Amino acid sequence: MRLTVSALAFSATALLGLTTSAMATECIAPANPGGGWDFTCRQIANIMQETGLSPNMVQVTNMAGAGGGVAYTHVVGQRDTDPNVFIAASSATTTRLAQNAFAGMTADQVRWVGTIGGDPGVIVVAKDSPFQTLADLVEAVKADPSAVAFAGGSAVGGFDHLKVLMLLDRAGFGDARAVKYIGLDGGADAITQTVGGFTQAMTGDISEIQGFIRSGDVRALAVLSDERVTGFDDIPTAKEQGIDLTAMNWRGVYVPKGISDEDYAKWTDTLQKVADSEQWQKVMAENGLAPYTLIGAEFETFVNENIAEITEISKEIGLIQ
Repeated sequence: MRLTVSALAFSATALLGLTTSAMATECIAPANPGGGWDFTCRQIANIMQETGLSPNMVQVTNMAGAGGGVAYTHVVGQRDTDPNVFIAASSATTTRLAQNAFAGMTADQVRWVGTIGGDPGVIVVAKDSPFQTLADLVEAVKADPSAVAFAGGSAVGGFDHLKVLMLLDRAGFGDARAVKYIGLDGGADAITQTVGGFTQAMTGDISEIQGFIRSGDVRALAVLSDERVTGFDDIPTAKEQGIDLTAMNWRGVYVPKGISDEDYAKWTDTLQKVADSEQWQKVMAENGLAPYTLIGAEFETFVNENIAEITEISKEIGLIQ
């Protein structure tokens, strides 16, 4: 059978349309498997597929490096108009942007879709650690800061690092530069350091550590929320122990800046539906997340204000000029 030029053109167009419609949606987790960004990607991807919000497979790609900077640079430089990719973000993302840690990248180079949960910070030690309370840990740092190393899933100067510095500052130890902190690519790597005895404590978020807490591999000394977290009611807050600190890590996503307003609206609608789903309510309850939903313009305003606040805090503790 012979095809005319017009028939060939139609066939090519149909094939292109088929290929485009069958393209997988992708979520980039800017860290190794097992951490908070990986958790965010996989939970949202599962819910999108289970509820039919995505007609195609949602692929999760782990892209670790530079505390999220590798993924951010990749999206800005190579995926700027890709409507099929979304990227997990958190307080660590805005912290790094506030401190100009992404090689000159700025928050206005992407579009911020929303946040759908707050992840309370937590301080944990290995199950056989001599530190039984938060006060024990703080007093050890005051006595000899070189003898106590903290691991965290964000780079030096990142949100996990800031949590430790703010905690110690409010406990009366203000020498931020003397605090030993080891930044790793994700919470899973950080918890391994503490379980293995290479660091004396770990700072992270309940969602990325909850499995280790439940298994007994680590003991939580404090949760950095206003009230005890449902499902983890035996973990006292820092406030209960005399240190007035709340540190919530929001969980959300951003998309490339160059996508259309129509595609952006689809993402905000999709994320709102994920946030409202019964599946997400269950995920929050099982992983110690608190409801925290900001979508679209409201979230973009929050991001800008959050970056301004973190910049100010970072200057106060001498991390940036």
